Amino acid sequence: MAKLTFKNSNGTSFHGVRISTTVSKLREVIGDPQCDGNSADDKVNFDWDCETTEGDVFTIYDWKEYRRISENETIDFNIGGNDKHICNVAKSELESQLR
Repeated sequence: MAKLTFKNSNGTSFHGVRISTTVSKLREVIGDPQCDGNSADDKVNFDWDCETTEGDVFTIYDWKEYRRISENETIDFNIGGNDKHICNVAKSELESQLR
């Protein structure tokens, strides 16, 4: 089960893996994001640092929306990790939690 982490997420990057969901659903299953600006001033409004069941670090974040995002609006969030496999595992764990 994916969960918030305080492990260092430096070095994670986008590998083409996304998940369509809402901020409110992510808050329910993961918790509050570490970055919660939602000001439309930056490339990212929401950002969660997480880890998989195996302890691999990944991030969930919106990218270049450049607008305020409604907490109940479905958007495609990027999943960043150290490799594509970790991103796919993270997506699978998140999808299970979001059902």
